[in-house]
Amino acid sequence: MANIGLVLSGGGARGIAHLGVLQALEETGLPPDIISGVSAGALIGALYAGGYKPKQLLELVKSYSKLNLANIIQSPLGLFSSSGLLHFLNETIRVDDFDHLQIPLYVTATDMLSNSSVSFSKGLLFQPIIGSAAIPGLFSLVEITGYKLADGGILNNLPVECILDKCDRIIGVNVNNFQNDTRTQLGRMQLLDKSFHLSIAAQVAINGQQCSLLLEPPVCQFSMFDMNNADSLFRAGYNSVMEYFDQLTAWAK
Repeated sequence: MANIGLVLSGGGARGIAHLGVLQALEETGLPPDIISGVSAGALIGALYAGGYKPKQLLELVKSYSKLNLANIIQSPLGLFSSSGLLHFLNETIRVDDFDHLQIPLYVTATDMLSNSSVSFSKGLLFQPIIGSAAIPGLFSLVEITGYKLADGGILNNLPVECILDKCDRIIGVNVNNFQNDTRTQLGRMQLLDKSFHLSIAAQVAINGQQCSLLLEPPVCQFSMFDMNNADSLFRAGYNSVMEYFDQLTAWAK
């Protein structure tokens, strides 16, 4: 049985905070032995499980930092578009197979045929990741035999259950805690973002109770579509782990 399981939530660009979490876990001697991810968390999890280091991924992400919302939605090669994400996966992970990964990975998406949350851990890798990140209304459903996939966060934005019996301890990371968000002015996309994550917050909290440790980096002020704050997001994720340094180093022993 694996020692440390890591569950990475969705959250668009806020998922960059997951890289800081991974960096800090490595430094505390607790790199994950198994990963469960959804949407942005599934992408970060796949890249890390594919052999990339957190700081290496941070620099890769920053190379996309000049994209604005129009680029992301309208450009066929925008990182948050289906074709752009497929191109990105082909350029980075390259081998479209879960078994190629160095760390076991579970990717969660929403199946719009059965109206249920589904997880993938075997077979082709890229389409489940793209499906897991397919935000309804912005991107098309991703068709896999027997499934029509949309963003996994619709039903399960902290997919703990698929690794509950596969590790000794689980660290969950939720990058969508808006409880301390005091912004009074929100643009249309910011309002959509916040409304969606508030609507699923109760289920995320329930799932979080199943974690040995739930981290919620303070990143609610950052838009899920804005990749211009990569360093700040990375630091927030890193610092959220270091707050529990003594506890985590005790686990490592």
